[in-house]
Amino acid sequence: MAGIVFLNTTLLCSPLPCLTSSQLHLPLTRRIHCSTSTSTSYPAATDKLPNSIDFSVTGGAYDFTKATTSLTNELITSSKKVTLLRHGLSTWNAESRIQGSSDLSVLTEAGVEQAERCKKALENIHFDQCLASPISRAKQTAEIIWQGREKPLVYIDSLKEISLYHLEGLKNVDAKQIYKEEYRIWREDPANFVMNGRYPVQDLWIAARDCWKEILLSPGENFLVVTHKSILRALTCTALGLGPERFRSLDVNNGGICVFNFNTRGEAMLEALNLTAHMYSDHVYPA
Repeated sequence: MAGIVFLNTTLLCSPLPCLTSSQLHLPLTRRIHCSTSTSTSYPAATDKLPNSIDFSVTGGAYDFTKATTSLTNELITSSKKVTLLRHGLSTWNAESRIQGSSDLSVLTEAGVEQAERCKKALENIHFDQCLASPISRAKQTAEIIWQGREKPLVYIDSLKEISLYHLEGLKNVDAKQIYKEEYRIWREDPANFVMNGRYPVQDLWIAARDCWKEILLSPGENFLVVTHKSILRALTCTALGLGPERFRSLDVNNGGICVFNFNTRGEAMLEALNLTAHMYSDHVYPA
């Protein structure tokens, strides 16, 4: 046998003339050429690359130029894995209140159970550090998950939730009635949402970038991060190069887990988004 046989199929796709009813039974012409693996009809490997690239077509991503975004703008010591986890159900979650950066909401009994499920689900994974928001509902969740681990929890302010000023503490239904226009923009156009002369979502994107730098430049290779939904959205979007206008393009459940891998250039690859199997079963994630 001469070797592996490759089949090259070429369809004749030039426009067909108008056919009469008696001609419609004619089959479509197909040419099949057979050759062995020793055929010289293929172009050499060096001939496959174009001499010039139309960057308007490729978006500047040829050879990965501008294809990914570095979150550090400098090399890091090793590749990293970061597991992001949203806190368990809180009292204000249960009451449909706007939480923001307020520290008055704590875990419900269900939220504590969710945190315990997260602990069980992650028990086989070694983390070099656990970083958490110092706001109570996230802090409580982190304390439950990290219990029994040797290294201390680290609380960082850049993981705090978005500040929503006078909307905080209000039920959503009441905020919608009292602050109609502000609430509408918050829900429909969060990137342009203004309160007290500030743009909270745009501020959140700045905090997320600072947070990524703090995490990725820290010693260690595997990190657990316990935080809140809005900052988690910002962390995910900034890692993927998405702007504040994409704030509501993803959602993460209470106890939901997202996982990122980073190369030594500080560029992210999303491995998992909003994992929740452990919320409804005894699922344990592999090391």
